[in-house]
Amino acid sequence: MDHFVAISCEVQARIRRYYGRDSVVIHPPVDTARFHPDATHDDYYLIVSRLVPYKRIDLAVRAFNQLGLPLVIAGDGRDRAALESLAGPTVTFLGRVPDEDLPDLFARCRAYVLPGVEDFAIAPVQAQAAGRPVIAYGTGGALDTVIEGETGVFFREPTPEALTAAVRAFNPDNVDPRACRANAERFAVGVFKEKLRQFIRDKVAGRR
Repeated sequence: MDHFVAISCEVQARIRRYYGRDSVVIHPPVDTARFHPDATHDDYYLIVSRLVPYKRIDLAVRAFNQLGLPLVIAGDGRDRAALESLAGPTVTFLGRVPDEDLPDLFARCRAYVLPGVEDFAIAPVQAQAAGRPVIAYGTGGALDTVIEGETGVFFREPTPEALTAAVRAFNPDNVDPRACRANAERFAVGVFKEKLRQFIRDKVAGRR
C-alpha cells in the first residue's frame, strides 16, 4: 500500500493508530445540488437513517420522549419494531422514503439529529445543504461536517439526557440557513472530484 486516503479525520486517526501511516483526508461526495433551503420550516426534528443498533436511534427516541417534541424518523431496518415499541406519541416512523421526497423532508425540518458515531455521515450534510442545522453527538465524522455554533451544536455524552439538554438549549432559528448551505458546499461532488484528481496527479508526479 503506497498511499492512504481517509474519508474523515476520524478515519485518518484510525489509519494512524492501526497502520502507523499518514493519510490525506478527502471527504466523500454529497449531491448538494439536490437540496435547497425553504422559506419556512415545520416544527419536527428529523433523522434519516438505517435502523440498526450502532446508529443509536434509541438514544434519540428516549430523548424526544422526554422532550415531548416531534421527531420524524425516515428509514428502515431490523431495529424498527423495537424502536416503535419504545417511542412515545411524538415520535413518527415513516419507513423507507423515496429519494425524490428527501429534499423537502430535510428542508422543512426544524433541525437534523445525529445521535450515533459515524465515520462521515452524509445525511447531516444533506440537511445543511437544505439550510437546516444539525444537533450531533460530538465525535466521529460530525466534527468534520458541522461547525459548532454556526451550523449546529454538539452534545458530548451518548445519553438521552445529554441530547435532551442540547435540544432544549439550542434554537435553530438563530442559525443562518445560508451558513449551513455554504458549509455543505465544501462536500459537493465537484469538490470531491477535484481533490481526488489533484491527489492522484501529485502522487503520479512523485510529490509528497
